[in-house]
Amino acid sequence: MAERNSKTGPTGVSRRSFLGKTSAAFAAVASFPALAAAQQSQNRQGGANEQELGPRNPALQAQEPDSMFPPATDAGGQPPFKYSFALSHRRIEPGGWTRQVTVRDFPMSKRMAGVEMRLVAGGVRELHWHVSSEWAFMTSGSARITAVDHKGRAFVEDVNEGDLWLFPGGVPHSIQGLGENGCQFLLVFDDGNFNEFETFLLTDWLHHTPPEVLGKNFNVPASTFNNVPAHEKFIFNAELPRPLTEEKKQVYEAVGPVPNSYAFYASKMEPTKVTPGGSVKIVDRNNFSATGIAAAIVTLKPGGLRELHWHPNADEWQYFVKGSARMTVFAAGAHARTMDFHPGDVGYINQSLPHYVENIGETDLVFLEVFPTGEYQDISLGEWLAHTPSRLVDQHLGTGEDFLNKIAKKEAVIAPEK
Repeated sequence: MAERNSKTGPTGVSRRSFLGKTSAAFAAVASFPALAAAQQSQNRQGGANEQELGPRNPALQAQEPDSMFPPATDAGGQPPFKYSFALSHRRIEPGGWTRQVTVRDFPMSKRMAGVEMRLVAGGVRELHWHVSSEWAFMTSGSARITAVDHKGRAFVEDVNEGDLWLFPGGVPHSIQGLGENGCQFLLVFDDGNFNEFETFLLTDWLHHTPPEVLGKNFNVPASTFNNVPAHEKFIFNAELPRPLTEEKKQVYEAVGPVPNSYAFYASKMEPTKVTPGGSVKIVDRNNFSATGIAAAIVTLKPGGLRELHWHPNADEWQYFVKGSARMTVFAAGAHARTMDFHPGDVGYINQSLPHYVENIGETDLVFLEVFPTGEYQDISLGEWLAHTPSRLVDQHLGTGEDFLNKIAKKEAVIAPEK
């Protein structure tokens, strides 16, 4: 697992590289430009046996060169491990919009579901809660988030692009867009069957509770609740909130704030690891005590590689923020498949399946790795080989012990290929 040197987190969890190849000895393999390979596949002029005479979708095929012309190493019937938010139905409301990718859309995604949401300036995601925990990443703009825990302790904070939050299951909360243009963010839930359109909403609940019961509950006349809307508000327009200091003073006055903040300012966090091939920020319970969902925010430079590895403790849910990538997943039994990824795509890798992610574009690739567990763990191919007796490994691979002895035992990376 990547070595921690972040100012926001503890130090020391591993002795090897998170990004790039695990040894300079791999450089010869890495020297073939990934982008050129993708373009070569896309523009390939095959024989008659490769011609398409029937219906085709050129725009989609141009985005999927590794499906059109798979690497020779692909084999077997590995199912797709990709789904795009662009295929999801978008619900548009006065205060913004939302769409989701769940196990109903993406059958492989059994442990996690995702939601994209946009809120205009002042737009409110109604006060609500749900059974699943909610992990969020701000992709644009700023937002005011609020919550109250089981002891009545309050939470109010502002978050910006690159920041994240975690609301535990059952904790009521809200989100409101700030600034001139509001915000957009990603939500990830630790239940593949989550449904954004069936959460516990404040207005929906009160509308379905007899007014006399509400009156008795608060010791006020039932008429106090005459203006409760007949339909859920869900995402609605509202005035911008009061200044943060003023709202904090109001809600903290009686019981005080939650002991562990639900917000994490990843935008201000020093990378856990920086290499010539890119950087990574790891956020888990070691540096964000409120979270039960671990994550890595990965940036790869053109030609950079998220090294061959696997995760021994959980499935991995991915979200591609910017750039272009390809990924091969090996599923044992001679099953392997390579797929291409673009902004808004979701990837899903079952627990312990080995894979890599490669930047095949001309700009930085940014993607998220999210796990339904509080602790981030991974094992790399290089780490495994470097700490196994070299004679034993050579008896398997026939690479020669000289190559094996050169694999870095601590930190070894490659520079971008461009």
